[in-house]
Amino acid sequence: MRHNMKKRVVVALGGNALGNSLPEQKIAVKSTAKTIVDLVEADCDVVVTHGNGPQIGMINNAMAALTREKEGQPNTPLSVCVAMSQAYIGYDLQNALHEELLNRGIEHLPTMTMVTQVLVDKNDPAFKNPTKPIGHFMTKEEAEYAEKNYDYVVKEDSGRGYRRVVASPAPKEIIELEAIKGLVGKQLIVACGGGGIPVTREGNELHGAAAVIDKDWTSSLLAQQIDADVLVILTAVEKVAINFGTEKEQWLDEISVEKAKEYIAAGEFGEGSMKPKVEAAVAFAESQKGRVAIITLLEKSKDGIAGKTGTRIVL
Repeated sequence: MRHNMKKRVVVALGGNALGNSLPEQKIAVKSTAKTIVDLVEADCDVVVTHGNGPQIGMINNAMAALTREKEGQPNTPLSVCVAMSQAYIGYDLQNALHEELLNRGIEHLPTMTMVTQVLVDKNDPAFKNPTKPIGHFMTKEEAEYAEKNYDYVVKEDSGRGYRRVVASPAPKEIIELEAIKGLVGKQLIVACGGGGIPVTREGNELHGAAAVIDKDWTSSLLAQQIDADVLVILTAVEKVAINFGTEKEQWLDEISVEKAKEYIAAGEFGEGSMKPKVEAAVAFAESQKGRVAIITLLEKSKDGIAGKTGTRIVL
């Protein structure tokens, strides 16, 4: 049972909240921190999750370059790359949050990042059909070499060259869940970065998997399991639209889970962009009566929680 009556909120930051490079990230997290601390001031217990698309690409490229340059240097597993991204994104977020909290005179809320592993099913059909492109473009020769020597699955990417593709399996269990639960409300936590480090289980052992988990799906699972009241999925638009880009375009304010499912089935939302966000929002909203999922812009999250803007999905 929860003891306090503060609103419990999971905020899923989109890639745009972090910029595309280290200098950009430093600047981006400053305004992101302001938004998150706004929620703290509005009496919310906040857990922050984030994507890592550009960052995982950069780390993967850097580690691949090291493997090519240095003989005997083994290839860095993707799970390790995700762990690296969680750490350095968490480091920047923690610093920015810490500074923003102090600027507002909030002195007793520590910030921390939880390196988070997420269990996936090794028989998940996604492993048979990897679709998520990551890392740098390769020539045909480089691609063949990578397939042979690094166990990569490589696909031609719309005439631009070859890229590694990895599986995007469904998140089943958050390994550090109990640790996160114990800290909600006591600390401002960054967790499940990049959808979590994908692992499979054998007996008591966890093994890293060559995969990238959708961070909105993991955020939805986390929000359900820590008994959050609100899941806020932040993206590049203030509201979700149907008939997007046509003259019948309509921006959605509040929709039922049922309606959202109809729109998903009708193919209203972009496959790699808005669809997983709406699906993740629906999964949270339908998990229990009273739970609300909101999709909106980063700078509008406070207004979104207050019901003033954004697209709200409710049971």
